[in-house]
Amino acid sequence: MSPASSDGEPAGGPHGEIGTAWSVPRGGPRRLPPPGGRTGDGVLFAGVLMLCGGVLAVLQGIAAVAADDVYARVGSYVYGLSLTGWGWIHLVLGALAAATGAALLKGVARARRPGVLLAALSLVAQFLFLPYEPLWSITVMAIDVFVIRSLASWPRRAA
Repeated sequence: MSPASSDGEPAGGPHGEIGTAWSVPRGGPRRLPPPGGRTGDGVLFAGVLMLCGGVLAVLQGIAAVAADDVYARVGSYVYGLSLTGWGWIHLVLGALAAATGAALLKGVARARRPGVLLAALSLVAQFLFLPYEPLWSITVMAIDVFVIRSLASWPRRAA
């Protein structure tokens, strides 16, 4: 026989147990929709980083193409590409990354995979560019890792 409460209702009856009846709705806690409609915080973060990083990569590429004295001359290097070649690589990757970042900020879900791909390509390009500008390359590589993590951990929406 189940114990009865002071009002005659069995314990755990229609009102539930103490502390559970009013604290958690049936089916568990409700999840709020992501802010900004279609994009979540991680995607917003990745979009801003890609947009800013892309613009900075374009500027980095312009400085390298202009054959300015911004970057140090490297002697013999296994991946020795001229500064003009590196400049064009950074310029193209930066323009694509900025466009993808803008698409992520607009909520385009299909921009997620290209964003991961472009961040990975940028990571490799910055690694190969290390001898020219080590501190900047490491900083951009860290940003690329944050972008990849933010976009890869974005949950798929239920259809």
